[in-house]
Amino acid sequence: MVEQDTIKLLRECDAGVKMGISSIEDVLGYVKSEKLEKCLTKCKDEHEKLNRELQELLDKYNDEGKDPNPVAKGMSWMKTNIKLTMHESDHTIADLMTDGCNMGVKSLNRYLNQYKAADEVSKDIAKRLIKLEDELARDIRDFL
Repeated sequence: MVEQDTIKLLRECDAGVKMGISSIEDVLGYVKSEKLEKCLTKCKDEHEKLNRELQELLDKYNDEGKDPNPVAKGMSWMKTNIKLTMHESDHTIADLMTDGCNMGVKSLNRYLNQYKAADEVSKDIAKRLIKLEDELARDIRDFL
């Protein structure tokens, strides 16, 4: 049970990290503020670092990980592009990113509760990812 829950939690973290990186990449080209760009770039770098850790652990379990849900990713991309086409601003970017961070925190906490038997290493990665998402949402509040 421990190994199954561990792999499932790592997969969900993998999908979450990939979604976070993709979402940040989708908006970076629209950012006007240097401060907001630094916040997003720093968070993207941290996501990429976690992604490398996740890949090593998933390889250890001979698992390919998990990509974000294509429907969720497509909807996120559409929402981002529609909102930015209508109102291209740092405010819009902060609003979109805050929504994404909140969804990530909610989902990852649900998975932590669901996969209670996961090992401490995978739980730690999930908690660090939650912290990253939470910090980004807090750091960009000035742009809302």
